[in-house]
Amino acid sequence: MDRRTDSKFNKTIHKRLNQSRLNRYPISISRITRILSKDNQKPAEGRTQFNARIVAIVGTVTNDIRLLNVPEGLRVCALKFTAEARSRIVAAKGQALTFDQLAQIAPTGKNVLLIRGPRDREAKRHFGLYPGQRGSHTAPRVRAEGRKFERARGRR
Repeated sequence: MDRRTDSKFNKTIHKRLNQSRLNRYPISISRITRILSKDNQKPAEGRTQFNARIVAIVGTVTNDIRLLNVPEGLRVCALKFTAEARSRIVAAKGQALTFDQLAQIAPTGKNVLLIRGPRDREAKRHFGLYPGQRGSHTAPRVRAEGRKFERARGRR
């Protein structure tokens, strides 16, 4: 689609699809609904209702049990959905789309909101060189952070 259209949206999608998995940040359903509720406060011509907008995420959509009610008619396009996230969206009369389906619905990205997850994730602390190698500032995965846990020589 990037080569066939002059759309900036398709260029951005192409760029994000070619990123490493580390840079394809996951996003939860609750964050999507929060972003959509803020987006609906801004006036936009030609858009009248909540479900007129499709949300596109180049990454994984995850479930959030803290969100009690998923908004009705939520249309989300993503690379991957967790099983619970997909079932909650479909149960709320929404749609969980793939990028192939999105290309047929909106080939140039009109009325599609492109978002991505938070970049500063706690999980990134543990990525990188193994936490014992010289010069590594990677945080180890430990049971607890008390006095008796992984506090040997070189860790104090």
